[in-house]
Amino acid sequence: MNTPLFAYNIYDSRCPTRDLLARLADKWVLLVMDKLENGPMRFNTLRREIMGITQKMLTQTLRKLERDGLIERTVFQTMPVTVEYRLTALATTLIETVTVLAHWAESNMDAVAAAQTAYDSANPSLNLQSLP
Repeated sequence: MNTPLFAYNIYDSRCPTRDLLARLADKWVLLVMDKLENGPMRFNTLRREIMGITQKMLTQTLRKLERDGLIERTVFQTMPVTVEYRLTALATTLIETVTVLAHWAESNMDAVAAAQTAYDSANPSLNLQSLP
């Protein structure tokens, strides 16, 4: 494990780890990283397999991940040009957590939906149903 340059404190509002945490908590980041766990993929393959993501959002997500050192972009000089994305060594230290979190949602969605329904029934005046 690397020795940090500074004493980071996730609870300090000025700490840069807050920004990193916000990026990692993004649904598109989790889905892209989860898809890349099994090996490199091309842009259009990612876009097809992550239903609902727009080309713009996928581009932005990939750029953020590349900037943070979590994915690597490789350009192949073919006709047309082929671009492939893969997880970096740094990302592999995080991928188990990403995978568990992403698939936890699938496994527990029924329980969460039941809790939401019970909460909404007990608190009709709050109208939280419109929240994501």
